[in-house]
Amino acid sequence: MERLGERIKEKRVSLGLQVKDLSAQINVTPSLISQIERAKAFPSIITLKKIADALSTTVGELIGENDFLTQHPVLRKEERRFAKQNAKGTKLYLLSHHDPLKQIEPYLIVFKKKSDSTGIMTSNYPGQEFCFVLKGSFKVVIEETEYFINEGDGFYFNSKNSHLFTNISNDIAKLIWIITPVNFKN
Repeated sequence: MERLGERIKEKRVSLGLQVKDLSAQINVTPSLISQIERAKAFPSIITLKKIADALSTTVGELIGENDFLTQHPVLRKEERRFAKQNAKGTKLYLLSHHDPLKQIEPYLIVFKKKSDSTGIMTSNYPGQEFCFVLKGSFKVVIEETEYFINEGDGFYFNSKNSHLFTNISNDIAKLIWIITPVNFKN
């Protein structure tokens, strides 16, 4: 929070806005913007939201909610978060901290015997996916083509293609799944 004013100023300057331009857009005095940028005043949440909108960013970005991620890039095993589970018992875990600006999203998928990726690995959005088999064997169907992959194998495909991974091992199977997030924009 102590860097709020600096972040506002950096964003304003990067957009080529003068203090008077920003203040006019959100209907406050230039003096208030100047005081906020120099940490002499703190804006109300309403004013902060107006500033964020005017600067085409979010309140979270201005208050530094993502600073933790750049200063703490490691996600320890005990910090790993469960994301979801399908009806067949396949479980999805996040392998990194949340960051809306990430260009990839890594997951661990744990498949029970004979379970599949229904409802876990979705399709029909532009993007790319890569899978790496940590344990077990899989039958993979991309569109209507079948592939068989085993421990140590990698698999790359376009997200828009329908896809289904099925554990054909006699035990649990594990897969690293890396995708381009749906909200990622080049």
